[in-house]
Amino acid sequence: MNLPNIISELVKAQNEFNSKAYADCFTENAEVFDEGKTHNGKIEIENWIDKANKEYGASMVPLEYNESENILSAEISGTFPGSPIVLKYHFQLADGQHIKSLKITG
Repeated sequence: MNLPNIISELVKAQNEFNSKAYADCFTENAEVFDEGKTHNGKIEIENWIDKANKEYGASMVPLEYNESENILSAEISGTFPGSPIVLKYHFQLADGQHIKSLKITG
């Protein structure tokens, strides 16, 4: 599967539970929408993913990438009910080097 470098970096950071590296994939004023909440800016994103990593220990296995729509389908496994599940990651890339928005859906 041919993922943009920034999305590959995000997956790597998630699987290493590296919250700082995960947040560094985003622009300064990026937003993430997950589980009905919006997290704005790199600091909020880092705090959100750090809490999620500690609570769920979730790892990602990319399954499919729709290049025209920038949607990654990934199997997510962790310590949460119903694990593993497949989620869709809807990306908006800023400059090819950073993510400006991410919406995670079931």
